[in-house]
Amino acid sequence: MAQTFGASRFQQIRQRLEAFDPGEGWRLWLYEFLLFGFKQGWACLFGGLLLALLLATHLFYPDDATLARYDFLTLAALGIQIGMLAFRLETWDEAKVILIFHVVGTAMEVFKTYAGSWVYPEASLFRIAGVPLFSGFMYASVGSYIARVWRIFDFRYTHYPPAWTTWLLAGAIYANFFLHHFWIDLRWLLFAATALIFWRTRIYFRNFREHRWMPLLLGFGLVALFIWLAENIATFANAWNYPGQEAGWQPVGPEKLGSWFLLMLISFVLVALVQPVRRPGKSSAPDAKPIAEQPARA
Repeated sequence: MAQTFGASRFQQIRQRLEAFDPGEGWRLWLYEFLLFGFKQGWACLFGGLLLALLLATHLFYPDDATLARYDFLTLAALGIQIGMLAFRLETWDEAKVILIFHVVGTAMEVFKTYAGSWVYPEASLFRIAGVPLFSGFMYASVGSYIARVWRIFDFRYTHYPPAWTTWLLAGAIYANFFLHHFWIDLRWLLFAATALIFWRTRIYFRNFREHRWMPLLLGFGLVALFIWLAENIATFANAWNYPGQEAGWQPVGPEKLGSWFLLMLISFVLVALVQPVRRPGKSSAPDAKPIAEQPARA
C-alpha cells in the first residue's frame, strides 16, 4: 500500500499494519483483534491521556504545589491539544468543531454546577464561575475521539437520516439538559426520537481489509458505556463530585449512561459537520456482513 504524501506518522504506521498479511484462521482473527485495539487506543488518545493525568495527579500531585492541580490539568490539556494539531493527529476543521463542543460543554458545566448537579471541590485560578477550564477539555476529548475514529475506521453509513433531523435532535437534547431543571424531563422522548431517526442506520467500519457493520444505535450505546466507565475513573480521581461522593468516592450510577448517550449524540452531530457522511462503496456494501456473521477470511 502506497504511503500518502504528508501523512502523519500514525497514518504511515497504520498503512503498513493494514498491508501486512498475517495468514489465515486464528492468526487472522488475533491480528484483527490486536489491530482493532491499536486503532481504538489511538483514536481515544486525547481522552486517554487526559484520564491518565487525572488519575496520576490525584495520586501523586503535591498538595503544597504553587500551581493548583486543576490549573496544571488545564495547561496540560491545552498542551495535548496543541500537540494533536502540530503532529497532524487532528485536522483544523475537526479542531474547530471540537472547540465548539468545548464551549458548549463549558456553558453546560457552569449551569449544572450552579444548579448543584455536581461540584469541583478543589481550588483553581483558571475557572469560570466555579468551573475549572480543564472540564471543557473532557467534553472536547469525546469530540476528538469521534472525529478520529471516524477517519481511522473509514466510517460509511446506509439509511443515514436527513441532516436537519439530526440538528433538531441535537438542539433538543442540549436544551433539555437545561430545561429539565425548570420543566419536565424529556429525555425519554429524546431517546424515542433518537431510535426513530436512527433505527435503520447502519455504520460500516473498516478495521482491516473490508468493511463490517453494526446498527448505529448499538455503536452509540457502546461509546456511551465506555464514557461512563471513564467517568467512574475521573470521579475516583476527584475531578468532580456528584452528590453523595463528597465524603468518599462511590461508583457513578448507571442512570448516567443515558445522559452520556444523549451528550455523545450532540458530539456526533457536530463532527458530522466536517466528516463526510459517505455510503459504502460498491465493493463493500453487498459483501459486508454483521459482526456476528463475518467470516474468518478477510
